Amino acid sequence: MSTRTASQTRPEATGTAAASAASAKPAATAGPAASAGPASARRTVPAPPAPAPKPTSTRNADAMAVCAFVLGLVGLLVMNLFLGPIAVVLGALALYRRTTRPGRAWLGLALGVADLAVLGLLVTADNTFSWSIG
Repeated sequence: MSTRTASQTRPEATGTAAASAASAKPAATAGPAASAGPASARRTVPAPPAPAPKPTSTRNADAMAVCAFVLGLVGLLVMNLFLGPIAVVLGALALYRRTTRPGRAWLGLALGVADLAVLGLLVTADNTFSWSIG
C-alpha cells in the first residue's frame, strides 16, 4: 500500500506549475492589509506646497515699467515723437497695475515727458518736426 499525497496525484502541481501556484498566493494577498506593521502606523507628512508664481498682471506690470524706462531713455536720442508718449503710457500703466518696480516706472514716465520736452525745444528752434545734430 502506497500513500500518495494530494500534490503527487495532481499533474498540475508538479514542476514549475507548483512554483508559480505557490508564488501566486502571496501576490494575491499582498497589498495594504499585508503590510500591517510599525511602518504603516507612521503618518506621512505632505510636502510643502510649491511657491506660488507671480500673477500675470504683476509680471506684465514689471515688463511695462522696464519698457517705459528703456523707451524713454532711447527716445531722448531718436524718435522722441513716438517713443516719448509710449514711455509715458507704459509708465502710467505699470504704476496703475502696482508694479514691483515703481522706480523704473516713474523714471520711464519722467523720461517720456523729457522726450516730449526735447521735441518741443527742437521744434521751436528749427520750426520743424525733424531734427539732426550738426
